[in-house]
Amino acid sequence: MNKEEVPRHIAVILDGNGRWAKQRSLPRHFGHMQGCKTVEKIVEAVARLHVSYFTIYGFSTENWNRPKEEVNALMRLFRYYMKRLLVVAQKNNVKVLAIGEKSRFSADIIEGVERLEKQTKDNTGLTFILAINYGSRDEIVRAVKKMNQDIQVGSLSLDEINEENFSQYLDTKEIPDPDLLIRTGGEIRLSNYLLWQCAYTEFYFCDIYWPDFNQEELIKAIKYYNKRERRFGNV
Repeated sequence: MNKEEVPRHIAVILDGNGRWAKQRSLPRHFGHMQGCKTVEKIVEAVARLHVSYFTIYGFSTENWNRPKEEVNALMRLFRYYMKRLLVVAQKNNVKVLAIGEKSRFSADIIEGVERLEKQTKDNTGLTFILAINYGSRDEIVRAVKKMNQDIQVGSLSLDEINEENFSQYLDTKEIPDPDLLIRTGGEIRLSNYLLWQCAYTEFYFCDIYWPDFNQEELIKAIKYYNKRERRFGNV
């Protein structure tokens, strides 16, 4: 695939881990384990394809409402796969960033995320963005609060508020908007993911559960993207 055919930024909602496990009469956390392995493979695949930015919905603000046992299992996976991800990132020259309100996580997970970012910050290939404890509505509310604080201290005026300035208060302020969003698992909705950023994003939905998603399916999504006539502002 030619570099010019590859979207600059691909975002993914990796859905279907639990249903994948249920199909096999396995515990839900086993599906999440397989999903983490798929993340590793797809990160390597998008890096080889020269995608510049790759964002995954790792853990949403709503995921805290899942059964406590499942949430605890996900936290254990975070601890393990952050170490695995560091190996994958260094091997593939990948820079890792995290977006979302990380303060709700335990101290060791926060430290692990910060270590990932610090030890990969000088890598020059793919930028891999982890959306953890992320919800787009929460992100927008936090952005409005930050803007209000700046207005209060006089570093921002009401006349300066526009789309461009507002974007600088979001978690993704230094990241271009996604060109392509992929959602696996058969659901057709955004689920509070990158709502502001996806204003002009092309959407690709597939029935495949995330643990079964592979490079072949990724290529299908990119080919679908390339068939689309990209239009902005109805032009």
